[in-house]
Amino acid sequence: MITNLDKNDIDEVMNIWLNSNKKTHYYINEKFYLDNFNDVKESILKANTYVFKKNNEIVGFIGLIDDYIAGIFVKENYQRMGIGHNLINKVKSIHNNLILNVYIKNQTAIDFYKKEGFKVKQISIDEDNNEEEYVMYWKR
Repeated sequence: MITNLDKNDIDEVMNIWLNSNKKTHYYINEKFYLDNFNDVKESILKANTYVFKKNNEIVGFIGLIDDYIAGIFVKENYQRMGIGHNLINKVKSIHNNLILNVYIKNQTAIDFYKKEGFKVKQISIDEDNNEEEYVMYWKR
């Protein structure tokens, strides 16, 4: 079930965010995520954030700022079960255009977004950590 983020669930969402980033983005120093934890927490609370709950447990979420997907995260043991697909479809149902950035080293995510109809628009550099990333977009 997909619902809007309840601010009381922010700690659970942040736990998913931190654990997912540490595992998926192993090439980025963990200190980067720890240093930015509170800023991200504040941003998630301000963004349009949708959570996917299974048996009353948050197992994934997606955050948007206007048409920009700031992040999509699914707990490791719930990946490849259609949760990310459902979260993407939720935001596709209310947006005509979507854009996101994804690290070029994160081939699993790139493949996922391509499967969901996103196309690479350009290559850029994440100035926070000097990593190459694709800017990808989806249009209805």
